[in-house]
Amino acid sequence: MSITMSAASKPALIQMLSALSAILDKAESHAVERKIDPSVLVNYRLAPDMFALSRQVQIACDFAKGMTSRLAGREVPKWEDDEKTFPDLRGRIARTIAHVKAIEDAAIDGSEGRDINLTVGGQPMNFRGQTYLVNFALPNFYFHVSAAYAILRHAGLAIGKRDFIGQE
Repeated sequence: MSITMSAASKPALIQMLSALSAILDKAESHAVERKIDPSVLVNYRLAPDMFALSRQVQIACDFAKGMTSRLAGREVPKWEDDEKTFPDLRGRIARTIAHVKAIEDAAIDGSEGRDINLTVGGQPMNFRGQTYLVNFALPNFYFHVSAAYAILRHAGLAIGKRDFIGQE
């Protein structure tokens, strides 16, 4: 039995983004309980040359909306990267989940051979749909969700694997 492109993408994106939103809820509560300015956590990073939590969330959302849009053969919506608070970040996640859900499965299914052309860091990248999904978009999405989780875990947030994976 084979798996469709929509089944390989949309449920995982929604599950992980929902889990990330729940983790951000816990992070905001953590900051309040410990009298930490929430902006400290929003701007926290694991290393000086890594993106801060806010940027990790933004990029994870960008990969989710970009992945589903490109696989469906649609224009990727452009959003400002202006989130500065936990509510802002959760709002971006909610918009992303709504975008992913709004793209019909039928628009994504059958996109295995669709040409996906994009520019990353000034370099053109060309994929077929399945390679784009499996070897580029999903790994990048998971990387940024994982980095966001790691930043908050390193900052002392009491979260674990179940928080990262969320509810299925």
